[in-house]
Amino acid sequence: MAVRIFARHLKTLEPATEIPPDDALPHHYRRITPHLFTPAELAALLQATSALRPVFRARTWNTLLGLLAVTGLRTSEACGLDRTDVDLTSGLLTVRDTKFGKSRQVPLHASTSAALRKYARERDLQRPAPSTVAFLVSTRGTRIDARNIPSTFAQLLETADITAGEGRRRPRLHDLRHTFATTTLLNWYRDGADVQAKLPLLTTYLGHADPKSTYWYLSGSPELMALAAARLEHSFGGRP
Repeated sequence: MAVRIFARHLKTLEPATEIPPDDALPHHYRRITPHLFTPAELAALLQATSALRPVFRARTWNTLLGLLAVTGLRTSEACGLDRTDVDLTSGLLTVRDTKFGKSRQVPLHASTSAALRKYARERDLQRPAPSTVAFLVSTRGTRIDARNIPSTFAQLLETADITAGEGRRRPRLHDLRHTFATTTLLNWYRDGADVQAKLPLLTTYLGHADPKSTYWYLSGSPELMALAAARLEHSFGGRP
């Protein structure tokens, strides 16, 4: 793959350069190592939203980031929620037609339901006659467009002074999902839970197509890898 990229560049200088075909050698997709937000970074990120203007925009962003952090939803899923999808009485979100064409229900903690209820009251005061059925709305009263939010997120990262480690790329909004999944797995290992048995629950909760997508989170954190290795060593009686 590296040679093909170089050859494409070289061909602009030397037209006789041959570019190797795509299928010349097998290659594997390599996932980018995610940024795992610490609790302090998450708190700083939420605090940074207070600097956004107007105030209702700050409130919407605070709610969006908080929701992503505590549910692991994809950004498009959170932006795609309609008011009828958010049942704050039962504490359930209905996520429809997701990445793989599936729908699922996501249970909410009582504190999350309370935060969403508070946002809904403020939203209805701001927009008593909404032009959209979306739960999260922009200052114009329209549904938030997931494609237009990376620039604001970059601004919030700067305000919160959250930077990538040396040699790593800037944190993404999607990394909140990675952080949620990794934190869940870490808590299960620390509590001595049967992670192998519980993993399908996390797979369903996150809306993954199959458990192998969820297994990938095991490699996202050195601490998680160490806990998994220790569990495996214990299961074999400490033998190498």
